[in-house]
Amino acid sequence: MRKQLVLTASGHDRPGILEEITGTIVRHNGNVESGRFQRLGGDFAMLMFITAPAEELETLRSALNDLHFVKFDVQTRLSEATEPVEPTMAQTCAITVMGADHMGIIYEVTRYLAEQGINVETMTTEVVAAPVSGSPLFKMSAVVRIPAKLAVDDLREALDYIGDEVGVDTQLFIGPAEDQHSG
Repeated sequence: MRKQLVLTASGHDRPGILEEITGTIVRHNGNVESGRFQRLGGDFAMLMFITAPAEELETLRSALNDLHFVKFDVQTRLSEATEPVEPTMAQTCAITVMGADHMGIIYEVTRYLAEQGINVETMTTEVVAAPVSGSPLFKMSAVVRIPAKLAVDDLREALDYIGDEVGVDTQLFIGPAEDQHSG
């Protein structure tokens, strides 16, 4: 029987970090089922969902934790399988936010989402240079699950209001973000 583990790790960026972590996982018959990896400033951060045989799970955790304080900040957490969400119970939507960067944008959007019981499945944010002016431009992309009790049009209207209040443009698409790319 395979068990599930969530790993978070970060440390000073250098070549070979992913090789070292994933090599440790493979040596203990573990498999990275999904993950996110990104350079943030001068550090490299990773988040992984790992499965491993139940009989090797604790030795895997110990080997990963041996990297803690030596090279990385490493944490592992046992994870339990969750029941899949019934399609009639929630709807998947993609949200994008873009505008001049300033403090509080993520907070204002996520505060509203939490108040409505909307679960964030994934979210990425970044600040880039605007094409012409070079000013800091905030970009956010999220995939959320909306409870059946909340109408998509109500969410769209609320996001537009929040966008007006904090000075950003918001968009809401029905379905995950991958479905929103059209040529």
